[in-house]
Amino acid sequence: MANKKKKVPDFFEENPFDPVNAATGKGPSFDTDNKGSKDSGKANKKNVEKKKAGFYISSQLLDRFNRKFFELKLADIDIGNKSILVEAALVFALDDMDKGKKSLVLKKLSG
Repeated sequence: MANKKKKVPDFFEENPFDPVNAATGKGPSFDTDNKGSKDSGKANKKNVEKKKAGFYISSQLLDRFNRKFFELKLADIDIGNKSILVEAALVFALDDMDKGKKSLVLKKLSG
């Protein structure tokens, strides 16, 4: 009788597969070290280490975010997934805050 034991993946290996690349065949991410870069904030193909973020946002903002994500999908914009949209928004917000007194985000935070 043949051995039918399934091979269990090694979840602790040094270079595990990227689930985004495995599922979609591509895995764009955003260049967060964009000082002087022409491609600041644009999707690139290099493999970037990612971490899960844990924070709370209001229900209204989450609903608005989800609605916008699906509007973009329905408009046939190649958005990829929600993580890519969050990364793009964060890159824009952080770039804006780097402007100092001219920052719209900092003005919004200060009231």
